[in-house]
Parts: sequence; structure tokens; C-alpha cells
Amino acid sequence: MELKTLRVEHHGAVATIWIHRPHRNNAWTGTMHGEFRAVMDELDNDDTVRVVVITGDGRMFCPGADGAALASHVERGGYDPGTPDDLVDPAYGVRPQFAADFAWMLGLRVVTIAAMNGAAAGAGLVLACYCDLRFAAAGAKFTTAHGKLNYPAEYGLSWLLPRLVGLTHANDLLLSSRVFLAEEAEAMGMVNQVLPANEVYPAAMAYAEQLVTQVSPASLATTKRQIAVDLLHNDPAHAVRQAQALIELMATQPDFVEAMRVFMREPDAEWSQPPQAFEPPGRPL
Repeated sequence: MELKTLRVEHHGAVATIWIHRPHRNNAWTGTMHGEFRAVMDELDNDDTVRVVVITGDGRMFCPGADGAALASHVERGGYDPGTPDDLVDPAYGVRPQFAADFAWMLGLRVVTIAAMNGAAAGAGLVLACYCDLRFAAAGAKFTTAHGKLNYPAEYGLSWLLPRLVGLTHANDLLLSSRVFLAEEAEAMGMVNQVLPANEVYPAAMAYAEQLVTQVSPASLATTKRQIAVDLLHNDPAHAVRQAQALIELMATQPDFVEAMRVFMREPDAEWSQPPQAFEPPGRPL
């Protein structure tokens, strides 16, 4: 598809999505929302891609909804997401709990890394929080933003944020919609690392490269699936039993033999299996 608001680059097993509306500081639009879903679905179904890095073109990551789009809601007398009618459903059929805007990111096979090169607010912060890992620019300003727009907490952030930073921090950020810096986000566990702005994307890419060279494709995808599914319940015994079933299944795969060869200090692994997320036998939770 022809993209108007995003750019996509491929670097071996790592793909980069650039949020590309520099003339509007990468503000989020309905068109961008539709394109992002379509691009992520395409990458998730591409067996050559294992990690996707998401970053912003220019000096901001994504400051949330475009101001002009917000103003149009007033003119129309209500909220209009502005998304196309034929929205793609990434991670379709994985779990019904993931079948909603941004929540589908939890059901993806690929690992997602947010390289937050600058400010993030509203939908931009939501996007970053649904990624698996986050690197942020020193001094970058973040905010949930919704309170000052007479909106509720958006896109399930009331579910996700307490799981990222704990209830006390989440209450603060969601109830106040205050601005906070990347350094505070790191201290509360929202971001993995804070770096100078020009080092954020290279650091995210280096981490992504480490994942694709040192971790088997099936293990990477399966572990991501385990983390996402285990967020849905409060049953450690179930998680243990599922893990044991997966071990029995994956130990029969060719890449287990390859992993043992490397473990015995042989040369680097040459993985042969596709990067699939294995599901344990039996009825899923």
C-alpha cells in the first residue's frame, strides 16, 4: 500500500517504522492509525522480520492527536476517529482480549521497541506503552493528556499503565494528565533506558540486533506470547503448566538441537525454524 504518514525500512530481521508527519510534529491522525495497523499486520506476517522498531521522524516521537482533527470533533458535534472503514485486524484470532485498538500489539508475533526520540502524548504515549520495550530521549516530555481534553483514559491505558509502573504511579499520571520527563519515566519503570536524543534510535537498533542474533526466532515469539497471555490471569500454576507444556513441545524442534550445539561452545547458531509463537497443547486460557 502507498503510505502517507509512515515510512518503513528493513534491516535484515529488523524493520523500522518511522512516524512521518514532520510538518505536524508527527501528530496522530485517523489515516496514520489505519496505516499503522496495516503495516504492522504485514510485518507480523513476514517471517523474515522478528523485531520492529518504531520511532519518529524529526524532533518528536508523537504528540498525540492532531489539533486540527480534535477541533473537527467540535464542529461535528461528537467524536469521530477519522479511520478508514476497512481497518486491518493485526493479530486476528490470537485472543479475544487483544481484539481492540492498540491491544492487538500484545498479540503480535514480532517484538516491538519504541525509540522515543522526543515528546509523546496521548495516542503517542499509548503506542509506546503497548510496545514491548522503550528507549527514550533525555529530557523528552510525556503526558497522558486526556484529562485536559475532557476525555477518559484512552485505549486501555487504565489497564496497561498500572501493570507497567504500578498503581500509585499510574494513578498519578492518569488522574492528573501532568507532564513528566523521560528521566522520571525511567525511574518509575516505564522506559528501559534514557539516552541523548541522537543515541536513542541506534540504541534501540542495537538491542533489536542482539535479539535477532542471540535468541532463537521461535523462543523470541513464544516468550512474547507467554508474557502477553499471562497478563490476562492471576494464576501462577497455570503459567507454570503452560511453560512445561511448551518446553516439551519445543524440545522436539530442530532449533533445540541447534541450541544445544551452541551451548556446547560450538560456532554461532544457524536457526532453521520460522519465527512462530508456539501455543501449548490443550485449551487456551
